[in-house]
Amino acid sequence: MEGRGEEGEAELTATAAVDEGDGVNLTGEEQEEEEKDEDEEEGEDEDEDYAFRFESGMDPLDFTHEDAGGLQPYQRFERFEDEAKAEKKRKALAEPLGPQFMFPSIDEGPSKKGRLDDISGATMSEIMEAMVYGKVCKRPRKLKKKGRRKGSKKKIDPRISTMLGDATLHYAHGRYEEAISVLKEVVLESPNLPDPFHTFGLIYMALGNEKKAMDFYMIAAMLSPRDSSLWELLYNWSIKQGNRGQAKYCLTKAITAEPENISLRFQLASIYLEVGDYQRAAESYEQIQKISPANVEALMIGAKLYLQSGKTERAIAVLADYIKNQSPRADVRVINLLAAVYMQNNTWDKALQLIEQENKFRGKLDPKLIVKAGTCHLHLKNVKRAESLFNALQVESEHDHADLINEIADSYVSIEDFPSALRYYLSLEGKFEANGFFHLKIAKCYLSLNMKAQAISSFYKGLHILEDDIDARTTLASLLQEENREDEAISLLSPPNNLGDEDPNKPKPWWEHEKVILKLCSLYRAKGMIEAFVDVLFPLVRESLSTEALWNKVRPKKRLSNRVLYERTRILDEQKTDNVFSGFRPVAQSSDLLKASRARKLLQKRETLKEGLRSAASVSGVDWDSDNAEDEQSETVQQQMAKEPPLHIAWKEHEYQCLIINLCKALTSLGRYLEALEVINLSMRLAGNVLLSEVKDELRSVGAQIAYNTTDPKHGFDWVRQLVEKHPDRLVAWNCYYKVVSRLDGIFSKHSHFLHNMRSKDPESVSPIIISGHQFNAKSRAQDAAREYLEAYKLQPDNPLINLCVGTSLINLALGFRLKNKQQCLAQALAFLFNNTRLTENSQESIYNIARAFHQVGLVSLAALYYEKVIRCKEKDYPIPSLPNEDPIPMETLRPGYCNLRREAAYNLHLIYKKSGAHDLARQVLKDHCTF
Repeated sequence: MEGRGEEGEAELTATAAVDEGDGVNLTGEEQEEEEKDEDEEEGEDEDEDYAFRFESGMDPLDFTHEDAGGLQPYQRFERFEDEAKAEKKRKALAEPLGPQFMFPSIDEGPSKKGRLDDISGATMSEIMEAMVYGKVCKRPRKLKKKGRRKGSKKKIDPRISTMLGDATLHYAHGRYEEAISVLKEVVLESPNLPDPFHTFGLIYMALGNEKKAMDFYMIAAMLSPRDSSLWELLYNWSIKQGNRGQAKYCLTKAITAEPENISLRFQLASIYLEVGDYQRAAESYEQIQKISPANVEALMIGAKLYLQSGKTERAIAVLADYIKNQSPRADVRVINLLAAVYMQNNTWDKALQLIEQENKFRGKLDPKLIVKAGTCHLHLKNVKRAESLFNALQVESEHDHADLINEIADSYVSIEDFPSALRYYLSLEGKFEANGFFHLKIAKCYLSLNMKAQAISSFYKGLHILEDDIDARTTLASLLQEENREDEAISLLSPPNNLGDEDPNKPKPWWEHEKVILKLCSLYRAKGMIEAFVDVLFPLVRESLSTEALWNKVRPKKRLSNRVLYERTRILDEQKTDNVFSGFRPVAQSSDLLKASRARKLLQKRETLKEGLRSAASVSGVDWDSDNAEDEQSETVQQQMAKEPPLHIAWKEHEYQCLIINLCKALTSLGRYLEALEVINLSMRLAGNVLLSEVKDELRSVGAQIAYNTTDPKHGFDWVRQLVEKHPDRLVAWNCYYKVVSRLDGIFSKHSHFLHNMRSKDPESVSPIIISGHQFNAKSRAQDAAREYLEAYKLQPDNPLINLCVGTSLINLALGFRLKNKQQCLAQALAFLFNNTRLTENSQESIYNIARAFHQVGLVSLAALYYEKVIRCKEKDYPIPSLPNEDPIPMETLRPGYCNLRREAAYNLHLIYKKSGAHDLARQVLKDHCTF
């Protein structure tokens, strides 16, 4: 018994030493295996993105009850496990030795035997000391190897194994309550064991509680991260529940557990494709191809996705690596795709080098590669070599590869060799009759060769099949216009007569396309159909300008409604489930996630502000309505802004600027002045800093013309003012301004302020002074008018107009009743009028003005003398001056002598004769000079 007792003590001490993990001599192979196991478990720990821990005071079985949803996600069991281990060791040292230690269990097998062998070299004193202190006193220890002991962590207590077996029997016989009770005890003692949680999942699945079953399966998967089948099961359940974030997480864990499973990687790639993350999808396909080098489809899909995401260099590298590794057995489809990528990037030499290398290996090229080689030769100026390749292919496979012949023709079109391209296209005629694009290609070749009749015929054939092709329709309309077939072009672009109710969900028809509308308007204008031009274009332009004006008005104060913000946060809200595990990263693009997070913060900020307003309102006794008014207004504005304008006016393009000018001129010619002013105002406000200077001047001149043509010139006063501000030294601009101002009724404050500002800016400018004098004259304020005219005379004493104005104002002043020295004033007035005659070199007009002055003051003898001088003068006709944007009146349409004042002078002279009693003389003057 003593021997057995010592042996039992030795066994106990060895077991304690092994449990402590202190130095036990192992063989080299065992150490390597232990290090490998340790590395694998460290890798498992690193792979765990989500682990869980039950904090102190929390029961790990709480989630088995109905309030399991209250647990925090990803709680860990490590602390509980450490406490359980420590308690187990304390019990092992405190309990007396029993038979179970003296006689090792058969279940322990080789592991226990290995441990006994490891301590066979220990002395009795060391064993006795180990019984007291719980460890073996070792000889001078060697360097400790890294890694845990084999089997020391995953060892299951036999009692726990028995309890798991009992629970499984209870589950198999349908005794679910007993099974749950046993499993609770197992979890309390071994919380990091995955088997009880897996059995829990089976039980709750049998009970129909899928939510709890999935929670337990998730815990089991966390505790056994290398179980790929379990992760895949959880992935399928997550997909059914619509929890894409959890599904993606489970799928990545399944792939980590089973990296060689290609089907799992295909599913991960499909998830990335669903959210538009083409780069990650391409990376998944690339990994699939690395695992299975023979999977060419995955390689090609990955390369195409790299191209779609803008990673052209990466796509080229992937394809080139495959060809390099598989050569000369590389799939011809991969070579074809890589050559196409090279050609798309205009690296023709690399594409040709790749194809020639393939030719060396195979001896005979694929027909598609032959076409690509010929295309490369064409762009590298090796025309003869390309033609030899194309001819050989055409002779060999003309009836089998019509698409390749079509591709050859496209290659000639790309280098603008239209005769050769047309020759290949015509060789395929009859094989692509139902292909509208084929007819359009032929039409473009005919058009490039200036064969307009054939081009028109081919365009009609193509449009019969592809009636929604906008470019082809507008090109054909231009071609018909060049052939003087305007009516046919107009009918081609006009909407069909039998229009029904349009479906708002369908894309807009071809006749509502911007290019069609603009081309139709240009045809109307070229043919002189101004009303049709305006009826088609004006509603679209006004709606587009109004929409753009609303955008510019609202954009600086853009405020997203709560409905829009809640819509953005739906991506984050999808992850809010009542599962034990949550917080998975949503499956969406990074930009959408950023918008969602910002929207959530903004909603929280608004909610805080509303709570403050509600509390303030309750204190003050005001009934606070939640956010309806502002949100409804913002939503209305958003709906208006969401409406697309019918015309996207590109202000920087000269074509659109000319379109606006032509529209304004057409509206003005039709007398629709207010509508023209509306277009001008919106255009200048929206694109004032983009329009060319000559376009601005033309718009201002149109606005000025509208101002003096409308019944109320106040609408266009601003444009006349801008015209004068732009050209303050041009008399034509001031004449236009005065013509508008002279038609204003009453006092117009803008006019007074404008004249004052212009005189302040340039005190030596004569035009605003003369206009002020004219206005005083019109109001019979001769003294004020004379003061203004004399101010202008100081600046320009040799100006004939100023001398005339001073003279007339002084005569009007002399005829007043309050002036005492009338003779002196009259003499000064006549002095200015004679000075005007001198400056104009005795022109007929100046002499007439003197005669009219003598006639007005009663000096009829002198007046008759000067009237006779006017009659004797001969004045040639001069062109009538025109205001800005006015069409000059041609001299041919006027009666000769329209500049001669002979008839006016004769009429005034006859009045003098008639008043003096010389009636016969008066009749003779009228007969000689006032009849035709």
